[in-house]
Amino acid sequence: MRTLDDLDVDGRRVLVRVDFNVPLKDGAVADDTRIRAALPTLNELRERGAALILVSHLGRPKDREPELSMRPVGERLSELLGVPVQQASGVVGDGVTQMAHQLSPGEVLLLENVRYEPGETKNDAVLAAGLAALADVYVNDAFGAAHRAHASTEGVAQRLPHAAGRLLEREVTTLNGILKNPAKPLVAVVGGAKVTDKVAVIDRFLEVADTILIGGAMCFPFFKAQGHAVGDSLCEEEGIEPAREALAKAAQTGARLELPTDLVLGDRFAADAQRKELDGVDVPAGWMGLDVGAKTANRYAEEIAKAGTVFWNGPMGAFELEPFAAGTRAVAEAVAAAPGTTVVGGGDSAAALQQFGLADQVTHLSTGGGASLELLEGKRLPGVEALS
Repeated sequence: MRTLDDLDVDGRRVLVRVDFNVPLKDGAVADDTRIRAALPTLNELRERGAALILVSHLGRPKDREPELSMRPVGERLSELLGVPVQQASGVVGDGVTQMAHQLSPGEVLLLENVRYEPGETKNDAVLAAGLAALADVYVNDAFGAAHRAHASTEGVAQRLPHAAGRLLEREVTTLNGILKNPAKPLVAVVGGAKVTDKVAVIDRFLEVADTILIGGAMCFPFFKAQGHAVGDSLCEEEGIEPAREALAKAAQTGARLELPTDLVLGDRFAADAQRKELDGVDVPAGWMGLDVGAKTANRYAEEIAKAGTVFWNGPMGAFELEPFAAGTRAVAEAVAAAPGTTVVGGGDSAAALQQFGLADQVTHLSTGGGASLELLEGKRLPGVEALS
């Protein structure tokens, strides 16, 4: 993979694909984590004499909804960079091209939401060519979109000298390192709602990890495969057979696949639900499992503390509801305190770390939940492959 070390950018216009898909509230950026993550690449390019043209998507617009405009993002980026950020009213076209070609070294232009263009998700050749016409060089620093073969992630890379930005480079290097040369023991903590979303990554960790700790609603297909009652818990029926197969593979590979041994139940999914602790995993009718229990949380924390490398993706329960946040909090605190390498795979796990004030206490916090899982599964990421 080509990196910034392989590019001459002095006096050149650089099209940078960033991942500024950030939450907005009342017309302003509500969480600027992804914008901050891009700053090392942007600052380095500016210091090396490049003029920057930034392109990103924001949400999933069906048309040109004004509430999904990049303007609030540009305003926040300007504050973080300490320089004015010019805002284009479109993605491509004569007016945008003129703005791009008038940039001086160190100046920054932010294009409008690239998904305003229907050709983006279709990897349209005309759109890719239009983006390429804006710049001399292409840099992809949007790891969160690297698993998509879109015009701004794959198509444009075929048309310009290209390289990975520092964020994308670090993501790929760190995640590949987990699979190829991790400090042992390697402990994978996998939670969330659906086994089918993560069955491939569980399967991969059964081959390389020493221990896999399962939490969240995805534990219920495992329980059901073992013949336990799950009550009214969220239990993905399509996940039962993959869970059964994972249990069988664990017995063959020797990897320890650990499941909760106690649960916290609620009579409904709500912060004011009636709460009950269950010493065991057979959930009675009328109740649903909403968190792992204290015994499980402590056992998982002990495993994490002994690990040379920890990978965590997915909460242990409904951490957004305070009565059912203890299990996820215990795992988050254990990961933050672990002496080894700690990698957190974006998504809800990253949100949990932010909620508990621990985001800066892990070795690597991935900006791409889906992309990180696909890379760990062994899939080829089009946005990364295009940088070969």
